[in-house]
Amino acid sequence: MDVPPPVSSQSPRFLDRLRTFIRARGLAYRTEKTYCAWVRRFIRFNQYQSHDQIDAQHIQAFLSNLAVDQHCSINTQKTALNALVFLFREFLEQEIPDLNFRKAAVRRKLPTVLSSSEVARVLVHLYGSHRLMVQMMYGCGLRVMEVVRLRVKDIDIENQALWVQETKGGKARRTLLPERLQNTLTEQIRWVTELHRCDLQAGYGSVYLPNALDRKYPNAPFELGWQYLFPARHYSTDPRNGMERRHHINERQLQRSVKQASQKAGINKRVSCHTFRHSFATELLRQGTDLRAIQEILGHTSIETTQIYTHVVGLHERGMVSPIDRL
Repeated sequence: MDVPPPVSSQSPRFLDRLRTFIRARGLAYRTEKTYCAWVRRFIRFNQYQSHDQIDAQHIQAFLSNLAVDQHCSINTQKTALNALVFLFREFLEQEIPDLNFRKAAVRRKLPTVLSSSEVARVLVHLYGSHRLMVQMMYGCGLRVMEVVRLRVKDIDIENQALWVQETKGGKARRTLLPERLQNTLTEQIRWVTELHRCDLQAGYGSVYLPNALDRKYPNAPFELGWQYLFPARHYSTDPRNGMERRHHINERQLQRSVKQASQKAGINKRVSCHTFRHSFATELLRQGTDLRAIQEILGHTSIETTQIYTHVVGLHERGMVSPIDRL
């Protein structure tokens, strides 16, 4: 459950105080978990016995160890660096000396993409809500957490738009709503409506709201528009207040279904949920869609992130022909 558990601001534990500080800065819960995990690894690596021993001078050795002994990627090393810079500069208010560590090797990794026929073969082995969720990742360019966190209110069939609100980095955006999925989405909303009605009759019907919106709008957790489009089968306990409520479907269930479906389809590529987002962007590029438009739809901050797809589009689609094909 991706709901932050309560942490006392008076807790004497070092990591609890760090969590409280992170939440006061308004960072995402996943960022909080990532930063705390790296800080914990840093503390164990240096064998600190007390938080008073934490020293920025040791960052260099830790980062070099990640590259040389742990063989971590450059992105993993950058994430660790970001976490430690936040720890020392923001939380501990310590100056960080000039760092001269061994950087991990930079390897350009191209994303795995599927052709439209391969996507169709995977979809054959998916059923129910999992099939619809994969169709939305491929048809709308959604990340796995973006699709599982969709609310009923985010579907705007009249204007053929899908609003992605709970996103990576908190950057809300509008994306395509495929015409082919509109009838299926209408049926999904009807099913959620009936499920919500039953939950209300059973004395439940409340849903988690981010950013303390439930305090600003006390009735919103019980409104249909805020209900998850893909709700979980069972109730779960909210760690913040102990309330039983219906959360969204667990993303791991979808990830397992995608892996099994790709194996049954006989696809030898490494297929994950994110593969369908990559395939969406690549297909738009093949259609001649402007790179800036793709950047906006995907919610990328930098155009450089979107440009990776220009290396994925087939060389023959750029007019290149192998000499052997001319023999």
